[in-house]
Amino acid sequence: MSNDPQSKTYAAIDLGSNSFHMLVARREHGELRVLDRIKEMVRLGGGLDSEGNLDPAVQDNALNCLSRFGQRLRGIPSENLRAVGTQTFRRLKHADEFLAASEMALGCPVDIIAGREEARLIYTGVTQWVTGDRRKQLVIDIGGGSTEFVIGEGINALAMESLQFGCVSVTNRFFPDGKVTEKRLMKARRSVLAELQDIQSTYRQMGWQMAVGSSGTIRSAASICQANGWSDHKISTHALEQLRQKALSFRSIADIDIEGLSERRQPVFIGGLAIMLACFEALNIDELAISPYALREGLLHDLLGRLEHRDPRDKAVKA
Repeated sequence: MSNDPQSKTYAAIDLGSNSFHMLVARREHGELRVLDRIKEMVRLGGGLDSEGNLDPAVQDNALNCLSRFGQRLRGIPSENLRAVGTQTFRRLKHADEFLAASEMALGCPVDIIAGREEARLIYTGVTQWVTGDRRKQLVIDIGGGSTEFVIGEGINALAMESLQFGCVSVTNRFFPDGKVTEKRLMKARRSVLAELQDIQSTYRQMGWQMAVGSSGTIRSAASICQANGWSDHKISTHALEQLRQKALSFRSIADIDIEGLSERRQPVFIGGLAIMLACFEALNIDELAISPYALREGLLHDLLGRLEHRDPRDKAVKA
């Protein structure tokens, strides 16, 4: 094996509907050591109209971000890189054109993955956080344009679904002018509940022993709840209700100022809150543990598995 450090360096790039993420790690003594975590709020989903056309300014911003990512990736072998596009890429009207420009800016191919593949990779990432835990888990990941639901046991995913609502799409649909009212939040919540009917009974029947949330919306909600003393480390139903009441005390999205909520998350948080409220209700969740890992960690471990000829997809296909 080459002694060149770059030959042992790997990168996973997650091109989401709200944020673009890049995770760079090096293999040392059989373990992965993270070198860089880079995140940029691109809001790709917010620039997409109902016909799938992407706003030129948003497109330019996305490509500029990918060019910066590409500079960091220089010198890393192409086989050590994996980049994926999610819900907004799936909805793009002229996906091929934007995909080609994205690959040129990034310097590596971009795979547009299906919703269930996204769910599988998210579960793979979360299981790196709960390594060795054999309890049956429900994993929820609220993205910008879609939300993934997985029930798994250990490293094996048993049921995977991806539903087409996320913090960006729900915010744009139900709060288009930025005004926040209880009626609007309830309407958004009920719309998500209607979408969840397809999986509600199946998931409840399968059951789980531990519910885990991942990605920005859920981690942001947990930070708020902890900062305000409503819960510690996990999100409980009581804490979520406290958060709902606090959010409704503001008249507009621009006014929302809650300790623990970042400026970057503020523009799409109300849509994410509506989704969380619906998920807790539909799936009868009492509390949600928070995973620091998500899709990019899953991508990285999936990539390593393929390079070492133990493709993690085989188990999912058999299941």
